[in-house]
Amino acid sequence: MIKLIKEKAGYRNGRLIPFSEGGFDAAGAEDGRRKTIAYSILTAHNLSKDDKKLKIRFDAMASHDITYVGIIQTARASGLTRFPLPYVLTNCHNSLCAVGGTINEDDHAFGLSAAKKYGGIYVPAHEAVIHSYMRENFAGCGKMLLGSDSHTRYGALGCLAIGEGGPELVKQLLNRTYDIAYPEVIAVELTGRVRPGIGPQDVALALIGAVFESGFVKNKVLEFVGEGVASLPVEFRNGIDVMTTETTCLSSVWITDEKTEAYLAAHNRPEDYRPLAPEEGAVYDGAVVIDLDKVESMIALPFHPSNVYTVRYFLDHAEKLLKDCETYAEENLGVKKGALRLADKFRDGKMQIDQGVIAGCAGGIFDNLAAAADILKNASTGSDDFSLSVYPASMPVMLETFRDGIAETLARAGATYRSAFCGPCFGAGDVPKNNGLSLRHTTRNFPMREGAKPKDGQIAAVALADARTIAATAANKGILTPGDSLDIAYTPHEYRFDDSPYRSRVYNGFGNPKPDTELVFGPNITDWPAFYPLEDRLLLRVASVITDKITTTDELIPSGDTSSYRSNPEKLSSFALSRKDPGYVKEAKTEREHERLRRSGTHVCELDGVYRALGVADPDGIQLASVILAERPGDGSAREQAASCQRVLGGAANIALEYATKRYRSNLINWGMLPFVRTEAIPAKVGDYIYFDGIREAVASGRKEVEARLVSDGKVTPLRLSLPGLTEEDRAILLDGCLINYYRRPER
Repeated sequence: MIKLIKEKAGYRNGRLIPFSEGGFDAAGAEDGRRKTIAYSILTAHNLSKDDKKLKIRFDAMASHDITYVGIIQTARASGLTRFPLPYVLTNCHNSLCAVGGTINEDDHAFGLSAAKKYGGIYVPAHEAVIHSYMRENFAGCGKMLLGSDSHTRYGALGCLAIGEGGPELVKQLLNRTYDIAYPEVIAVELTGRVRPGIGPQDVALALIGAVFESGFVKNKVLEFVGEGVASLPVEFRNGIDVMTTETTCLSSVWITDEKTEAYLAAHNRPEDYRPLAPEEGAVYDGAVVIDLDKVESMIALPFHPSNVYTVRYFLDHAEKLLKDCETYAEENLGVKKGALRLADKFRDGKMQIDQGVIAGCAGGIFDNLAAAADILKNASTGSDDFSLSVYPASMPVMLETFRDGIAETLARAGATYRSAFCGPCFGAGDVPKNNGLSLRHTTRNFPMREGAKPKDGQIAAVALADARTIAATAANKGILTPGDSLDIAYTPHEYRFDDSPYRSRVYNGFGNPKPDTELVFGPNITDWPAFYPLEDRLLLRVASVITDKITTTDELIPSGDTSSYRSNPEKLSSFALSRKDPGYVKEAKTEREHERLRRSGTHVCELDGVYRALGVADPDGIQLASVILAERPGDGSAREQAASCQRVLGGAANIALEYATKRYRSNLINWGMLPFVRTEAIPAKVGDYIYFDGIREAVASGRKEVEARLVSDGKVTPLRLSLPGLTEEDRAILLDGCLINYYRRPER
């Protein structure tokens, strides 16, 4: 089904040829690198004269309502006067006001006032999921878009889009650039055609399962090529493309064709089309070959999109695989033994699902809903425990499902229809019952993404599957049924884009800022606290030691019920690591208080034993902060709060074996947190201290290796840590203490 080519590969006559098979040579690789689609787009947006060190200016940006308040507040503190590029503020995450009283709607009022004041585009709640709106209105061939959401992916429209933490959007708002080393580019060659009943999520999950564990495409650009692309409708391509985030790639882009042209024309933007394809002789840093003919219905079991199996394999080995999920929950999520009983749902060779959800930027697209309706025509989801809910990805999609009769078919079958809302993707909508198993065509199934709270004795789980498998399961009253097992006559459905809902409701102020507009502040919207520059001597209290193989941003700062507090840094920070290490906040606040006392001129007696062990005679000039130790932190969401909450609590560093994503490491740097790397775990425990003498000078001089000393139970152990890959600007931000301080400098 999928083959990985872990060497350079050349593009010839529409096919990929590994270098080892001949016909290409290393000498021509540099020239071939310039013949990829990715190269043409990246260099067209590069303001530097060096194609190895890129300084990117984007064409447009987008944020949703759990990120845009913090971004605009940061930009305001750094000198923002107007939005210099189209900036879309969507409201698809905190659409509901069930948590926090007026908090969510206060954020929306702030967003609308900011769009007026600075010249932005404001999409009201329930109108569109962020990525659907950007596909419909902004993504175009050869463009580059930036979003403060990790699933910012519009590659199927020939648009190279990147999801990053908020500070990277702040840089664009301040007319700065996105600075990265030129990324490696991996070709994804599609061959053949998918069989009936196979959908985009099946292809995407197969790809994720093949590459995630090895990190084969981590921080690289995926370039989709091959004769199989032509057989796929554009919405099918969009459904695959948005899920490439879960491979940990940097971005993605596809060859374009007459179907792309027709899609853009149908969305009233024919001028945004141009044909894109690699040039003959293009060279890639590796390749993935996917035989679409062999893709089967797939399922990603709890608790990660890479926990992938074919549905058939899963059903043949369900008891063991479900027991593995239960064991994982007990060992990693603090779930009591026997509290999660997924294996009980597999009886007599059949798997009982409690809930089906088709939603968001991956699931709620028109083609998926049309296919689900074809499967559920004249069927019933039943009146027992199983339920099915459907969230069209935008009002234009919903409008067309009404016109076409899709909505009526789904409703008659027993599905409930919802508005355009991202809630099921992060635990704010359709929370299943305790011990429930939800089958979803959404983007992620991380722990607690379904809204459960294990620390309160509530546990549930999510498995990912395609809308066709979910509809087939619904037609079978909740018994898991692969979409490719049905003999269904799928009906052609022509999609007609009608943007009248947007013309009626969306505020478009780009190019027309109204600087006299007063920003509307709710009581939960607060400014960032003061952050201080890095000093030369630094003492870090170990506030958490995480030994999990991967730590997600959901674990660093939970989603769901915390979303309403994203505009209040201090309140939000109290949730940091609450589901992974409940003691972290107290440990971090202890050292934050020590630093406050030090800055007020008060000697911190509690640290005298540490200073004696280190042989420090004069501790008054030592900066005090906290640090998290983890193996591979930062998988998942782009949310900057995974780092900023640590900073608010007095954090100054992470120490990791590696960082799961570039965006998390960038978030650390932009919030003034040192991203240390170590080749092996540090023998430290919570409450130990790590001391650096000369750290400011080391960062300023660009030193890649630094010396430190660990103090544990009165014993001192020397440590060597790395700070690789810091740019000149990265170092300046770290020295200033954060991006806000960096931009406040008059010379900036």
